[in-house]
Amino acid sequence: MDNAQPIIIKRVKKVVGGHHGGAWKIAFADFATAMMAFFLVLWLLSSATPEQLKAVSGYFQDPIGFSESASPYVIDLGGSPQVSPDRTLNKDQSSSDRQSITLDKNQVETLADRIEQERLSLLMQELQQKVDESPELKRFSEQILFEITPDGLRIQITDAENRPMFESGSAQLSPYFEEILLALADTIRQVPNKVSIGGHTDARPYVGRKDYSNWELSAERANAARRALEFGGYPDTQVARVAGYASSSLFDATDELNPINRRIDILVLTKRAQAEIEGEQHVPQIPPEQAGKPPAVGEGETVPFDVLDGDASLPQGFAAPGQAAPADAFGEGGALQAPRPAQ
Repeated sequence: MDNAQPIIIKRVKKVVGGHHGGAWKIAFADFATAMMAFFLVLWLLSSATPEQLKAVSGYFQDPIGFSESASPYVIDLGGSPQVSPDRTLNKDQSSSDRQSITLDKNQVETLADRIEQERLSLLMQELQQKVDESPELKRFSEQILFEITPDGLRIQITDAENRPMFESGSAQLSPYFEEILLALADTIRQVPNKVSIGGHTDARPYVGRKDYSNWELSAERANAARRALEFGGYPDTQVARVAGYASSSLFDATDELNPINRRIDILVLTKRAQAEIEGEQHVPQIPPEQAGKPPAVGEGETVPFDVLDGDASLPQGFAAPGQAAPADAFGEGGALQAPRPAQ
């Protein structure tokens, strides 16, 4: 009995698995509901008429535009929503009466002038910014003036006591003045407007030549500025006028000898100012059939000799240039006149 081995009995306790919960049922129910809604939408789309589809689309685009008398049910099998024309926000432009706006000539010109003034204002800001950002131009900022006028953007480059633009009494540009014009030309040429270039002097009389005055000097200086602009890339066809004004338009009228009166102004013209300049420079064209013929002369009218061609046929009683005219061809005061017809 002592040698008997003990008997060990192992009891295994079986544990039944717990409840896993019903979360999957909620997810499955959501999936089933979504599928049902999806197939329901497909069925409605397949069974609805084009008019009903258009009404449904219009409701979602403009819900306020539908009348309040529509069916209160989500899906009304008895009819479709009706569009209320007086409450529609996005009315069909093709069906509505379009109002045309008519502008007269003055309104169009006023609007065009306003747009052009805004363009010139932007150009002035760009030029001013270029002067401020350029180390070479910033030191001359006090001599470069910008101004918006009714005729356009006026750029005035004035003289200074220690920094003259031209050599004394000549139209030779100083090197720094050339740099200013070259820098301005690169920006001004970006706009289609033409320019007018004017030269001005102070009231000090020109000394040195009897046949030369401030009028010739100012005109030559303006032309020198034009050449510098063209050298900087500005088109020659964009120059509308080059003029010299001498001391007729002083910048400082209180001090006629002030160096600021010696200046060059570049006027970026508006379309209206450009048309006025072109109108002043308009030369009437002679029809080809009248070329080389003397003008028609009425009774008692005078005829200048410079319009007569020696080869042209002259009216009776007139002589060609260099020939003596008949005595009866002269009227009162010695003026040449058309002969009177025989009575």
